[in-house]
Amino acid sequence: MNRRNLLKTLSITLGSSMITAKVIGQLADDKFVFDIGTAKKYEPIEKAITVVTIGGGNRGTVYGTYAANNPDEMKIIGVAEPDQYRNEKYATQHKIEPQNRFNTWEEVFERPKFADAVIISTPDNLHFAPCMKALEMGYDVLLEKPIAPTEKECRAILAMAKKTGRIVAVCHVLRYAPYFVKMRELITKGAIGEVVSVQHLEPIEHLHMAHSYVRGNWHNSKTTTPIILAKSCHDLDIVRWVIDKPSQRIVAMGNLKWFCSENAPKGSTARCTDGCAVEKECPYSAIRHYHDERKRLSYLDIPLKNISKEEQGKLILDKLKTSNYGRCVYKMDNDQPDHYVTSIQFADGVTASLSMEAFTSYAGRRTRVMGAMGDLVGDMDELVYTDFKTGKKTTFVPKAVDVEGYKNAGHGGGDMLMVKDFVQAVATQNPSLLSSDISVSIESHVMGFMAEKSRKSNKVVDIKL
Repeated sequence: MNRRNLLKTLSITLGSSMITAKVIGQLADDKFVFDIGTAKKYEPIEKAITVVTIGGGNRGTVYGTYAANNPDEMKIIGVAEPDQYRNEKYATQHKIEPQNRFNTWEEVFERPKFADAVIISTPDNLHFAPCMKALEMGYDVLLEKPIAPTEKECRAILAMAKKTGRIVAVCHVLRYAPYFVKMRELITKGAIGEVVSVQHLEPIEHLHMAHSYVRGNWHNSKTTTPIILAKSCHDLDIVRWVIDKPSQRIVAMGNLKWFCSENAPKGSTARCTDGCAVEKECPYSAIRHYHDERKRLSYLDIPLKNISKEEQGKLILDKLKTSNYGRCVYKMDNDQPDHYVTSIQFADGVTASLSMEAFTSYAGRRTRVMGAMGDLVGDMDELVYTDFKTGKKTTFVPKAVDVEGYKNAGHGGGDMLMVKDFVQAVATQNPSLLSSDISVSIESHVMGFMAEKSRKSNKVVDIKL
């Protein structure tokens, strides 16, 4: 199938913009590269929208990158962040005036409304209150997932958005990843006929699991959110999005099997820096991961530039001696399951399975969509379409650019495309430009809460929207 026939046969569109020869190229026989970032057309913005970031950590920094790269579209004029290192770093990057630097989110709203929108990228348990206050005061909101830690709070934010008429974009960035956009296009255009079933794998990757959900900010579900929401509300959402039918029932199983005290090796200590007898051979050694290999250092809040390797190494070891990132993975107060499987029934008898697995050597989602006339198989690097009628296989390779620190992390280049849509929606006051408006994003959260209910009760649970 050549490029002309492919375009004619599938009539692929993105919004109102045709995928043309300019944005799809032939790499080899039946193999094509595509770039949706240049396919979607946007109206020019008369004036950059102004934004206050509440939470200047990793995700707040990622979304702030868009403003740094596109100052004519988005300008960050304020930040609220209690950690002074992060506050100073964020304010310096965006040239924020001293009067617009705040220690807490409450301080932002003590002032009359002074920006168009807020980015809420605080810890999970601090999403609800600032979001409700922002909407009440007339701000549009870019809200990091999960929406809130409870179903009641999620529904309250949705109700407030409807009441105030403000925009709430949920950071379900996979809806903007070219790989999943292409998958949905092919399904929508009937390439595989009627969808019958979906299999989706979310391989967390063993060191990512140890970093974020054993040692890190999301290690305890009681103080944050269950891992099915903290990590995989992305995946519940993307399965729902590509199937494009309401969810009806869900059943889930999983537990914390490995990262617990009974599996602690003999000779292990409370911290990797305490002279642990097995630290050198432990695959989860904090010394090896952070100090020797210098991975995920942005989470340690230490200088990454203009510092010698020796000085940086000392700061890393100091952090490992005082923070959770240096603690033994078998001796934390973590409770998040390290393997989790769910089965979901959608309208019209469509079924889906989602498996979230900690113990993999790789990251990046894997998806299989099975239709009556064809199937789709992909790993985010490429998507293979097979037509049952002809037996022909066509491979699509997404052209995607991940932001710094997220290469191979499974976001598929969706971060900046999502922020661009948010900017356009706020500038034009048109929430229909968003794929992840809260009115559609909330369903995946309800699915997650019901999955947890099922996992804990050992019952199939109805999903009531």
